[in-house]
Amino acid sequence: MNLYIHFCSFGFCNCYVLGLDKQALIIDPGSMERAILNSIEENDYTLAGVLITHNHPNHVHGLSTLKRIYDVDIYSQSPAIYDYKTILIRNGETLRIGPFKIEIISVPGHSVDSAVFKTDRMLFTGDVMTAGLVGSTSSIYGSVNQMTALRTSILSLPGDYSVFPGHGPVTSLDAERRFNAGINAYEDYKTRRYRFRPELDF
Repeated sequence: MNLYIHFCSFGFCNCYVLGLDKQALIIDPGSMERAILNSIEENDYTLAGVLITHNHPNHVHGLSTLKRIYDVDIYSQSPAIYDYKTILIRNGETLRIGPFKIEIISVPGHSVDSAVFKTDRMLFTGDVMTAGLVGSTSSIYGSVNQMTALRTSILSLPGDYSVFPGHGPVTSLDAERRFNAGINAYEDYKTRRYRFRPELDF
């Protein structure tokens, strides 16, 4: 499998193109720039699908241009993006798109539709986990949901994976288990928060 990494100037988002057996997938077209198009056309790939980690503008802004060029299905946990209906994906599902096998891991918190895509030893994490950080949330409830899903479904995966986030540099799952400041801060908060002491007499 070939992987092409592109930096989208709109929203400073990472876009990924996967190529296998003359077919391609795009993950998070933040903007549809010439370099992304060249990754497909210069390698004679047929675009088989578009995967969206979550429906935020800086990850989907390029869809309108992309859809003018390619008649291709969009896969997302959001039922529609802009005016485009998607093929709705669900946690635990395994997609088979052409030669690609993609496992869906739902990690709500940063957004209700946040998903991680797992294929081979690669994780495409969108904004739920980047190098050294976890996704921003709007509430404690969202933070707890996100961390619960990260711990049970991502950090618990056996062995190491390459992690391809929505922003910033590529990292590894082992590195994030050890050094991710967002995960460490959450664990520290859990151990330091007030707990009832039964010996106190109220």
